[in-house]
Amino acid sequence: MALIPAERQSRIVDLVSQRPAVGIAELTRLLKVSHMTVRRDIRSLEEAGRVIAIAGGVRLADPTVSREAPHAAKAALNRAAKAAIGAAAARLVPPGASIYLDAGTTILALAARLARRDDLTIVTNDFAVMELLSSQGGSVLHHTGGLVDRENRSAIGDNAARAIRAFQFDIAFISTSSFSNAGLSVTDPGKGVVKEAAVASAASSVLLADSSKFGRRAPYASLPMQAFDTLVTDADFAPECVEALEDLGVSVIRGEGETA
Repeated sequence: MALIPAERQSRIVDLVSQRPAVGIAELTRLLKVSHMTVRRDIRSLEEAGRVIAIAGGVRLADPTVSREAPHAAKAALNRAAKAAIGAAAARLVPPGASIYLDAGTTILALAARLARRDDLTIVTNDFAVMELLSSQGGSVLHHTGGLVDRENRSAIGDNAARAIRAFQFDIAFISTSSFSNAGLSVTDPGKGVVKEAAVASAASSVLLADSSKFGRRAPYASLPMQAFDTLVTDADFAPECVEALEDLGVSVIRGEGETA
């Protein structure tokens, strides 16, 4: 017997409560209904604030991220995923490159992979990244300066963005605490202007974010996903989400748990 809409929607919520995300194709198979019906159910649940539609699927609704966790707290989260992302991203950096490293603990994992190189020009707004890089290796280093965000150990705002615009990067590596198929969102507009300046100054832009950040929302819209050439994420990022982002022209690399 076919389920009525309320029963289908309850089943959808049950499924996404058990996993990070569920694809639309899987829902159509499990519920024995059309893609259009599943999308209509997801839209109703999203309007009720119970789920969030993501690229190719749906996830349980998270509270809006109104304030980022302090640097020390974030550093303790998803360490294996961040290490895998950092290792995969480091392989994208060619000899002699000029790169921008955004603020964040995932970017710090990338910086650890680049720390002993001596052939790069690296610009960052992150004080922890600068501390790491300045203690070893021989690459040319620049810090943006700007308004200090103490909790996240970074510089933000117009002065930091102005400093970034003085450079031309081969690659800008950008971090985020919240993104979707629509793009990035930020908790402070001062963080957004820095990310936007870096992407505007780069030949190629790469987003580093683990799968837990996907589908989360912060109050201020920032860069659209089409601003990025590549997303480097972890192995848990859902295949249907990979496909949907690739349809937007974003290449997706999933780190495979390399930690050394």
